[in-house]
Amino acid sequence: MQERDGWKRMNKRQVGAQYEQAAARYLEQRGYRIIESNFRCRCGEIDLVAREGAYLVFVEVKYRKDTGAGEPLEAVDYRKQRQISRTAAFYLLRRGYGENTPCRFDVVAILGEEVRVIQNAFEYVP
Repeated sequence: MQERDGWKRMNKRQVGAQYEQAAARYLEQRGYRIIESNFRCRCGEIDLVAREGAYLVFVEVKYRKDTGAGEPLEAVDYRKQRQISRTAAFYLLRRGYGENTPCRFDVVAILGEEVRVIQNAFEYVP
């Protein structure tokens, strides 16, 4: 980490990991059970995989310190949704879940100190 004006600067991956952990704690407080973090394959990455009720939930975490780069949800565009969907399909296959497993795609949007969970933020994109 580099020192700048007395503050330690973290790279994007470190910042992302910090907010993914915060999102996991936030979700757990709301009844989600985190199964896995940072599932990676050639298709892409899923930040968090959780159980919530009957659903297996694939969670994308997006953080913005302010709206200068847009709202966090704007970053989960069609291309990102497609990448997450394909990675989720591979996850289901890899972990031995049946094709009738009820799944959902949620987004945790963190803007400054505000945290919002958007359940069923998008449908599977083939």
